[in-house]
Amino acid sequence: MQKVSFEVKPCEVVGSIGRNGAGKSTLLKILAQIVKPSSGEVDIYGRVGSLLQVGTGFHPDLTGRENVFLNGALLGMKATEIKSKFDEIVAFSEVGRFLETPVKYYSSGMYLRLAFAIAAHLEPEVLLLDEVLAVGDESFQRKCLEKIKAVSRDGRTILFVSHNVRALERHCGRVLFIRSGVLHEGADPKSTIAEYLSEVSEDIDSRAAITIPDTRGGGQASA
Repeated sequence: MQKVSFEVKPCEVVGSIGRNGAGKSTLLKILAQIVKPSSGEVDIYGRVGSLLQVGTGFHPDLTGRENVFLNGALLGMKATEIKSKFDEIVAFSEVGRFLETPVKYYSSGMYLRLAFAIAAHLEPEVLLLDEVLAVGDESFQRKCLEKIKAVSRDGRTILFVSHNVRALERHCGRVLFIRSGVLHEGADPKSTIAEYLSEVSEDIDSRAAITIPDTRGGGQASA
């Protein structure tokens, strides 16, 4: 990534879009301090919670219950703090029946529900979310978006990577467009998303203009 410089304030919900491989997930990994930047620096104030891919931070042989406490400990929380949020986490995740089951037996949807519930309820000051709407049914996706709004109203900051442009436009005050590792930001989310969609559309059109040899007359035909 290069020429990536931006500031996010408390309570902001900032979305990020871009083509696969553009650098969106890498940016979140740098912010989560999983990957070190090759140059420059990142300043983050407050505790960071992240959901960067389904199952990240879970121990497959531990139960859902045990992973709630493990994730809380990784966030630096005390057992008493985790216990105070435990019932809310379980209720939101909808995996109560399988709480004593090792998570290696969970479906990807169950993984996501529990992981998101933990990340959103353990009150980090900064919450990093990568494609949380890519897994799970529509009902749970709406539930996630409502929780994201509630977390923001509580004064916490959210960075949200998604290909769901409707969700980004509706729920984000700013949208960052990452193109080949370079950051672009329009005047507002709508214009930034329009720029991204225009690039995607142009690429689809260029792929559709394929030249096919015409074996009947020795010429060429365009598809």
